[in-house]
Amino acid sequence: MEALVLGATGGVGGEVARLLAARGWIVKALHRAPQQVAKPGDGMQWLAGDAMNRDDVVKAAQGVQLIVHAVNPPGYRNWGALVLPMIDNTIAAARASGARILLPGTVYNYGPDALPNIREDSPQHPVTRKGAIRVELERRLKDAGVPVLIVRAGDFFGPKTGNSWFAQGLVKPGKEVSAISNPAAPGVGHQWAYLPDVAETMVRLVERGDQLPMFASYQMNGHWDADGTQMTAAIARAAGKPELKASAFPWWLLALASPFVPVFRELREMRYLWRQPVRMSNARLLAVLGSEPHTPLDVAVRRTLQGLGCVTAA
Repeated sequence: MEALVLGATGGVGGEVARLLAARGWIVKALHRAPQQVAKPGDGMQWLAGDAMNRDDVVKAAQGVQLIVHAVNPPGYRNWGALVLPMIDNTIAAARASGARILLPGTVYNYGPDALPNIREDSPQHPVTRKGAIRVELERRLKDAGVPVLIVRAGDFFGPKTGNSWFAQGLVKPGKEVSAISNPAAPGVGHQWAYLPDVAETMVRLVERGDQLPMFASYQMNGHWDADGTQMTAAIARAAGKPELKASAFPWWLLALASPFVPVFRELREMRYLWRQPVRMSNARLLAVLGSEPHTPLDVAVRRTLQGLGCVTAA
């Protein structure tokens, strides 16, 4: 079996690519500068190309049975100009090769009317620009006439996660944990997803491809933080400082800096997802897999902090 991964240097794409290679897949990874990112023994065939170039994507996808569309605009910028053209290129490549498209879903698709309990068939009435773009992206996939698999999960964390709320909002990568920020409002639950568990879930579903509908959508339970304090408490324990209390995330700073720092403006747009509980049901997933891959929270947090350089391996 062969797979093409778009976004193999990112958190989700990289995790899925490495797992597919470990499962015996031939994994192709498209990158504009493959010589800069390829590593000996990473199990991937790096190809030069751009996800914004349709010919590059179609050529790279020749002979593959799976296209992992895990590519996103860097730094949350230029969603309007980049997200939809890239999915159109992936759809064209899937039509040419007959491959299934695997997409990591987001909760941006949902507005407050769908909260707090989200199902796969919940109405998608987004209140943000990024949410509207993601809804249109999934509409195009549904109408594409190719097999599609969407897996939606909570906020990602993991030892090789790139941009994430965990790494950018709760702790400071590369520094010992001396302070923890909590973006959630007091008492508000939040859903998290450990990236290795997400990748394992995705690959298990891919391996059951013959049992999936043409347009398949599943949600993960991941780690449910019922009152918004369990994740920060796990960070304190993993850092060996169980007495360390989290402070409120400085949303006011994002408001002040938003006119000058584009990524702050984009993060601030998602604040509504932290002001009320957001939880996805994994009932449909369990009906297919029987169980959901699940690493204990303290183990997952410890490995994440080690990967971020916030605690030592010892």
